[in-house]
Amino acid sequence: MVIFQNYINGEWVSSNSGELIDSINPANRNEIVGQIQSSTAEEVEIAVQAAVQAKKGWKKLGQYQRGQYLYRVAEIMEANVQDIAETLTREMGKTLPEAIGETQRGIAILRYYAAEGMRKDGDVIPSSDKDGIMFTRRTPLGVVAIITPWNFPVAIPIWKIAPALVYGNTVVFKPASESAVTAAKIIDCFTKAELPSGVLNFITGKGSAVGNALINNNLLNGITFTGSEQTGKLVAEAASKNNVKYQLEMGGKNPVIVLNDADIKSAVAGVLSGAFKSTGQKCTASSRVIVESGIYEKFKAELLSESSKITVDNGLENTTWMGPCASEGQLKSVLEYIEIGKQEGANLIFGGNRLDHGELANGYFVEPTIFENVTPSMRIAREEIFGPVIALYKVDSIEEAISVANDSDYGLSASLYTTNIGAALEFIEDIEAGLVRVNAESAGVELQAPFGGMKSSSTGTREQGEAAKEFYTSIKTVFIKGK
Repeated sequence: MVIFQNYINGEWVSSNSGELIDSINPANRNEIVGQIQSSTAEEVEIAVQAAVQAKKGWKKLGQYQRGQYLYRVAEIMEANVQDIAETLTREMGKTLPEAIGETQRGIAILRYYAAEGMRKDGDVIPSSDKDGIMFTRRTPLGVVAIITPWNFPVAIPIWKIAPALVYGNTVVFKPASESAVTAAKIIDCFTKAELPSGVLNFITGKGSAVGNALINNNLLNGITFTGSEQTGKLVAEAASKNNVKYQLEMGGKNPVIVLNDADIKSAVAGVLSGAFKSTGQKCTASSRVIVESGIYEKFKAELLSESSKITVDNGLENTTWMGPCASEGQLKSVLEYIEIGKQEGANLIFGGNRLDHGELANGYFVEPTIFENVTPSMRIAREEIFGPVIALYKVDSIEEAISVANDSDYGLSASLYTTNIGAALEFIEDIEAGLVRVNAESAGVELQAPFGGMKSSSTGTREQGEAAKEFYTSIKTVFIKGK
């Protein structure tokens, strides 16, 4: 059994608690992928103190030199793609091709932010004083806490850690326990790049102990969090109390609109990929599919036909299209929502069952699931299920479709399938979402573009791309008078 330690102040160390947490393979609950530390609040304090001590030296190092470290990490990760991806699949459940793609994306993110070392960190601004010069400089926040979910254990940590580091911050990183073994392997790549001690600290454990101690630490200068809305509100409360800058990404209930003039095969392919890849465990997953009445029956028939071809199995198998839910708790939650949908009067037209025959009985497998006759007031229409469940709606116009799409507490991503440029422009203008896509699935996110949502989906500045600089730095305005 492989035991993974915390990484604090430049050293791999075990927790004083003496307790370990098993990471279970969701495709085979009899397999323990590894064990992680069940850390204490006192150890969180040690990690934060290490980051505090390291922040001055890291800031003084300079942006170019910090970027060079990220290039090294990218090279090390590239040499370990297969191992990291296989660990991701065994620990979280997504298929191996998806895991390889996510790992390669993490490498690309590292290189993107490494290049920030050569980009500008301020602007020259005309002064009203002819003898003066005025300019801005970007300065790091200081110590940043990074808290990430289990569904993207490579990409999400890296898209937070990489900009935090290149812009001069030091980091204390807590991953979700369900995928902390994968996270540990990512941190190992950073350690092999020989970052100075204390610059990047990694600590695992229960949210009630480690998470609460971290978000309530008054030595932090920033907190960036991706996870549930409930936990996000606790982060916001703690950060506000300590006057700490914070950034939250808390999920979505993402609509896909399919108009009468859409290419049905293309729309169905996009819906299936957006809804069922990664077993629907994406904050940008397609969960509400709103179809114009003129093609509703044709679209539904094609959707059901293509859904029947999906193979559900262990993500390491070459023939697998969709893997298991990531944990027993997640499986139970998805099955509960399916029962809620039935009880609320929605019509279950595909799937809806746990798969427990043969070797699948040892895992957390559920069928792709489709409901129709869903009304906007139903819980399956309003609450984030985070599983492979689609709610189908029939509407009579694009105006009605947009109204239904916007009737949500969330506003992360939204997609439209149409060949009408006028309809596309209307959708872009009126949809209440931070990520808007036309003739593409709702779940696409590109690393060089800002990412974030509206309403309850996000709070604070956007992640990824150049927009990340807005969270991880503050602006210092400088005026110098020549004489």
